[in-house]
Amino acid sequence: MSQLSTHILDTALGKPAVDVVIRLEQQIGEDWEVIAQGVTDIDGRLKDFGLERLAAGRYCLTAEIGQYFAATLRETLYPSAQIDFVITQNGGHYHLPFLISPWSWSTYRGS
Repeated sequence: MSQLSTHILDTALGKPAVDVVIRLEQQIGEDWEVIAQGVTDIDGRLKDFGLERLAAGRYCLTAEIGQYFAATLRETLYPSAQIDFVITQNGGHYHLPFLISPWSWSTYRGS
């Protein structure tokens, strides 16, 4: 089984994105099921999704960045940012951060 964590950095401000809703879904057959949800803390982090571990499979991590930008009184092109990823084998830690600005976003596998 694998563990998952994330954080969101607002690169336009150079600060963590606080109070962003993040949803974790797992693909089961042809359908997607929400298996966890949380909100980033004062450091822009979501360290614990409340799950023991994640089994091998396909997942989608969605950050509701449109709500964050609206709360900070900024326009954005993206209402959400999604990381569609696959855990190929049980075990390991997956840290998948979001780097966001009103007009772009990116990700990488952190440590």
